[in-house]
Amino acid sequence: MLPATLALYGGISLLGWIIAAVGALLLAFVFKKLSKSLPNTNGGPYAFTRDGLGEFPAFLVAWGYWISIWCTNAAIAVAFVSYLSVFIPALSGNFPFSMGVGLSIIWFLTWLNTRKITLSGRLQLITTILKLVPLVLIALFGLFFIKLEHFFPLNIGEASLFSTLTATVTLCLFAFLGLESATIPSDNIENPQRTIPRATTIGSAIAIVVYILSSVSVMGIIAPSDLQHSDAPFADAAAIIWGENARYFVAVGALISTFGALNGWILLQGQVPLAAAKDKMFPAIFKQENKYGMPARGLVISSLLASVLMSLNFSKGFAETFKFMILLSTLTALLPYLFSVTSYLIFLVGKKKGESKTKLTLFLSMLTFVFLFWAIAGSGQETVYWGFLLLLSGMPVYVWLKR
Repeated sequence: MLPATLALYGGISLLGWIIAAVGALLLAFVFKKLSKSLPNTNGGPYAFTRDGLGEFPAFLVAWGYWISIWCTNAAIAVAFVSYLSVFIPALSGNFPFSMGVGLSIIWFLTWLNTRKITLSGRLQLITTILKLVPLVLIALFGLFFIKLEHFFPLNIGEASLFSTLTATVTLCLFAFLGLESATIPSDNIENPQRTIPRATTIGSAIAIVVYILSSVSVMGIIAPSDLQHSDAPFADAAAIIWGENARYFVAVGALISTFGALNGWILLQGQVPLAAAKDKMFPAIFKQENKYGMPARGLVISSLLASVLMSLNFSKGFAETFKFMILLSTLTALLPYLFSVTSYLIFLVGKKKGESKTKLTLFLSMLTFVFLFWAIAGSGQETVYWGFLLLLSGMPVYVWLKR
């Protein structure tokens, strides 16, 4: 859905993609280092913050990251329904019908993730491989159908060039959220000290190449005026390249992609609160595991919140709903990232966990901090407002837990 959202800004969004990719690589570098420092610690950003900054910042990270996950799940469910409208056109104009389909997919995958974690892992592997096929095909073949005039003027909005660039970087960064995912269920990963850094680095690199090339192709193939109103931009681009039948092939790929992404994030929405609850930093209900060792009640609570958020915003239309929710989920993920980078800087300065302080490592870590700060500013006033209120809403929970 991102090409449709970025079409509102013009060709400057391509530069936004590049800057967001550099920021993602910087983040991957920091998480790679942190995973080596704390290889057997469940919870990812929460665990890193707890070790570096203490209890209360760690609680805010767990709270903010948890909010980010169920906001992300609401956005992905919207994207799934949007691409399903290629096969069922009635979804585009029927609010109750489209909302019902979105809720169904959320709750089916919630049920699936209450089973054994290996079942969710196998599904994730299959959907990841299948989703890459149409993306790579469009990324490569689409380059021959690009019209350069579709990228001009660079800035088609009313805001300044810098403000527009800032906004596009934050939007593009949403595509890379989750690059830290391998650090979260580390207790369930074989040889985590080697596997997690490799997964983080290689996964980020593949995502950068495929996402940027495919988005450039889509934005170059479809005129901005048409792209802004597209409910299935990749499918529309495929129809131009190979004919109308290809539209359905790529739409199937997009459905597989969103289905797999939603499965992975629903897995994580149970794991982060589980790690925090075991430290008595989240309500005890989130650490209650079923016979498969999965936090079923925590999964249900998170999916309830994702369902409410999706339902409240569906009336805005697919593109607007998606934009609001990805900005909100990006903001509430950037704050845990910021705390994690700060923790790593503390490890470097204090030479904790065997970290060797070098000028290059310090520089890259500081650069990552600055990038994250800038991206938070790019979320916009409305998003920062709601994100800040959501973070503050966790304070009474923290007081209750301490009591």
